[in-house]
Amino acid sequence: MRSFRFTNLLATKGMARQNILRNCARTDLVSSTVERLRRWLKPICRFSRYFRPGPTTAAHLRVGRRGEQIAVGFLRKSGYKLLFRNFRAKCGGEIDLVCRDREAKVLVFVEVKTRTTNLFGDPHEAVTLRQQDSIIRAAKEWLRLLDDADIPYRFDIVEVVMEPRRAVRLIRNAFQIREDIYF
Repeated sequence: MRSFRFTNLLATKGMARQNILRNCARTDLVSSTVERLRRWLKPICRFSRYFRPGPTTAAHLRVGRRGEQIAVGFLRKSGYKLLFRNFRAKCGGEIDLVCRDREAKVLVFVEVKTRTTNLFGDPHEAVTLRQQDSIIRAAKEWLRLLDDADIPYRFDIVEVVMEPRRAVRLIRNAFQIREDIYF
């Protein structure tokens, strides 16, 4: 004759098995549903990359981003090492690319100007004194973060013109820090 304790243990084990089987069945149901959804959505996802919902990037921002990518490739071929993209300083300045010129062993702050055509002038003409001040402010913040005042540096501009034929031009030492700027 079985004892009460033994019967209770068997009943508990049986209940545990049933719960495990139920959980496994749910897991199987979920995994099979997920697999079906993946198979069903796969062709749609491939097609949906052409029609992305939501806010789209403005055309001038896409041109600017593409120009930065082209400029990075050009600078790498010219012997520059990219250190940082789109550095924003707390004091309000912004630098497109921070690089190191391996040949001259100089830290270079690069402003990239991209235009679709040259009809409205060369791209470097769009770097105004106000924008130069903003770049200089960010460069001073970068130098402060490095904690070394004796690092040689310069400011370059990369012009990218997309049409009629893609042209990339590097202007070394495009501007200097003026003496009348106080930060």
